[in-house]
Amino acid sequence: MFYEPKNGHNFEHNPFNAIVVPRPIGWISTLGSDGTPNLAPYSFFNAVSYTPPQVMFSATSNHDFGGLKDAVMDVQATGEFVVNIATYELREQMNKSAVPAPRHVDEFTYSGLNKETSKIVKCPRVLESPIHLECRYTTSVTLPSADPANPNTVVFGEVIGVHIEDRVLTDGRVDVLKLRPISRLGYLDFSEVTNVFSMDRPKWNPTSS
Repeated sequence: MFYEPKNGHNFEHNPFNAIVVPRPIGWISTLGSDGTPNLAPYSFFNAVSYTPPQVMFSATSNHDFGGLKDAVMDVQATGEFVVNIATYELREQMNKSAVPAPRHVDEFTYSGLNKETSKIVKCPRVLESPIHLECRYTTSVTLPSADPANPNTVVFGEVIGVHIEDRVLTDGRVDVLKLRPISRLGYLDFSEVTNVFSMDRPKWNPTSS
């Protein structure tokens, strides 16, 4: 099977999201210019650098209400956001916060979650999440789009504060089996981290070639 995305595909559902997997979920919380809290999950999310630590999330336009997604608009206006780590025990609340609600709706309240004050940024974080990354907006990039009215926007931010609950640590390391983070697969599928294996990073030895 081969197809060119620009010409469509013969599958019942687009396979692209099922190929690039698993994708970590950036559960992004922001604060609107009018003070309205916003919370939504983004599966196009990842860390992009070590020093300084930086992350990104990417969003399409708001198809239900027009314009950019709330998180993109909030970040560009206020210069701040928080990444809350979505875990298996919070899967239902995370999914509920994905609702395409009007801008005046507080998704924390709608999803049954509690807010916790951040240390540096003004936007709240999810109290129930065991790990948070407080971020300062650095830049955004508009990617090509099939419809100029529906842009694809990538938002970058520097991580300026990190919160980690002791309950997900083992011997000074984040224990992902305790954390139980979830990731996005294709279609309506998700995955939970339940297995870990390690491999030493190879070192180049010119004499062995």
